[in-house]
Amino acid sequence: MKLPCLFVTDIHGNIEQYHKLFRLIEDTRPSAVFLGGDLLPSGIRQLTPARGDFVNQFLAPGLQRIRDNLGDAYPRIFMILGNDDGRYEEHAVFEAAARGIWDYCHSRVLTFHGYSVYGYAYVPPTPFQLKDWERYDVSRYVDPGCVSPEEGTRSIPVTPYEQKYTTIARDLTELTEDADLTRAVFLFHTPPYKTNLDRAALDEVVVDYAPADVYVGSVAVREFIAERQPLLTLHGHVHESPRITGSWQDRIGRTVCFSAAHDGKRLAVVHFDPARLDRATRELY
Repeated sequence: MKLPCLFVTDIHGNIEQYHKLFRLIEDTRPSAVFLGGDLLPSGIRQLTPARGDFVNQFLAPGLQRIRDNLGDAYPRIFMILGNDDGRYEEHAVFEAAARGIWDYCHSRVLTFHGYSVYGYAYVPPTPFQLKDWERYDVSRYVDPGCVSPEEGTRSIPVTPYEQKYTTIARDLTELTEDADLTRAVFLFHTPPYKTNLDRAALDEVVVDYAPADVYVGSVAVREFIAERQPLLTLHGHVHESPRITGSWQDRIGRTVCFSAAHDGKRLAVVHFDPARLDRATRELY
């Protein structure tokens, strides 16, 4: 069975790019669309009343219209949020999921034609102030110039214990336990550390007399992939990485890793079939 899929990420509320995606869904009728986070208008600006209700006023109605038009041909939409998306929007995301517009898969596992789809939105600490979707990675270490999960701003309060002691590494262990991941697709926001998908434009940046690490992805995600070897992992977050490294894909052992992040004005879309990953392409629209 052919299962054509689309993967996009880091649209940051760009209306023009969303309209391109909507047209592409109607024209190509994929089996599934994966939305990899940072989907909403950018950053702290979301936390002001002037930003409007992007999920309920634009994103969910836009996909609902496609659902009405396509009927049974409407694709499965797998979604997570990203570190630039205020978590207070999660209630609207859950409500749209209850109406069948998409599957919200953060910290969940769903089934799709014999494949397991896992979602995970958290990223390691960044220099940015919004901390709704940030976790310590493998320990309580924070790179120079970054703000710890215990500081910054949150749209939804969490306990001091969660801020201080939860890690991406622990989350992934609890999410997957002893599951067989040979037919698993992981929708991450963060890329795995020190790969083609994780090269930030931090050359010659110095923080407190120390050079900044040009790799900002997750060590925990990389170690998890190396140990558990899922079929496919999907990533975003570091927009410029494919341009700098010259590649939107990588491999860790048997696991294939794709990024749909892009730092240009066009919409980047990865087209893939989980049964034919060697034929995947990345197109700009």
